[in-house]
Amino acid sequence: MQPSLLNTVPMASPSSPTPLHPLSLLAQVSSRQVTGCLQVMSPTNTWLLHLEQGQLNYVSTAEQAFERLDNHLRRLSLQVPSLVSAVRVQVRLLFEQQATALADYQAICWLVEQQHLHPNQASTLVETLTKEVLEAFLDVRQGSYELIEGNSMGNAPRYCQLNLRNTVEECYARLKQRRNGFNQANGGYQKLSTAAVTAPPAEVASAPQPPTGAAPAGAKAQYTIACIDDSPTVLHAIDSFLDDKIFSVIMIDDPVKALMQVIRTKPDLILLDVTMPSLDGYELCSLLRRHPDFKSTPIIMVTSNTGFIDRAKAKLVRASGYLTKPFNQSDLLKFIFKYLN
Repeated sequence: MQPSLLNTVPMASPSSPTPLHPLSLLAQVSSRQVTGCLQVMSPTNTWLLHLEQGQLNYVSTAEQAFERLDNHLRRLSLQVPSLVSAVRVQVRLLFEQQATALADYQAICWLVEQQHLHPNQASTLVETLTKEVLEAFLDVRQGSYELIEGNSMGNAPRYCQLNLRNTVEECYARLKQRRNGFNQANGGYQKLSTAAVTAPPAEVASAPQPPTGAAPAGAKAQYTIACIDDSPTVLHAIDSFLDDKIFSVIMIDDPVKALMQVIRTKPDLILLDVTMPSLDGYELCSLLRRHPDFKSTPIIMVTSNTGFIDRAKAKLVRASGYLTKPFNQSDLLKFIFKYLN
C-alpha cells in the first residue's frame, strides 16, 4: 500500500483550536480525493467545504451565510427582475433556520425550482460564493477540523464542480493581491511573512552563487548528490551542471529501486523529481523521512508544478526545498550550496 500524506500530518481533533495551515489541509484533501464535508472550526466561524472526489462543490460558513447570499441576490436582482425583495425574504424564512450544513445551497436550489433563477445563473452564483468564502478561509490561522466522509450534498443538483488546485491558486492570488493593496494603502510595501501563507518550502536562496568549480570555504572536498528522475535527459543535464571535482553524482531513474540505492549510498543531498511512475516524489520523500538516516538530509523536490497545493504537499512530507523546472546551472548550484552549507 502506498503511503498517504495523512500518515505524515494527521487530522486534528475538533476539540480545541490549534495553529491551522489551510493550504496544508487542502493539500491533504486534494491528495486523498476526498468526498464529504470538511468542517473547520475557527474562533469566529465554522467553515464548510463540500467535496466530491477532491473537487469543490460548494464552500460556505455556519455564520453569515444568508447575509452573504442575500447580498449577492440583491445585486443579481438588477439583472433578474423576479428576485424582488419579497422573494429574498421568503427564501430566508424558508431556509435560514434549518440546522443543516447546506441550508444556503438548498435555498439556491429552491430559487431554481421556482424559476426565479436559471440553472446557469445558479452555477455562476454558487461558483462566486464558493470562491469568496474560500478566499477568506485561506486567511484562517487557528482552529480545529473534522472530515465527515460521504455524500454531503445528498440529492441536491451539482451546479458546479471546481478543480480544487486551480481554485485555491486563484483565491490565493486574489488574497495576496488584496493584502498587498492593504499594505500599500497603509504607507509601505510590507512583505508578507512566510508564516502568514502557511510556510511553503524554502525558495531559491538570495545569497550569491559560489563560482562553478569552487566549493564554499570550509566545505569538504567532495559531496555526494543523488538525483532521482525517470528522465535520462534531466539526469544527464544535472550531472553536466555539477563539477565532478566537487560533486559525485548518483543518477537513479527507477523510483521503486531508488529507496534502497539511497540508503546504500547515503548522499549528502537528494534531488527528487515529483512526477514519476509507480511511486511519486512526495511518497518517496515521505518514506525517506521515516528512515533514521535521512531525517535531516536535504531533500529538494524538482518539478515543473509551481502551484501552492504542490508546495504545501512538499511541506507535508518535510521536503527541504522546491526547485522549479526549467532551471539553469546557476539556479541549481545556488540551491545546492544553500542546503549543503
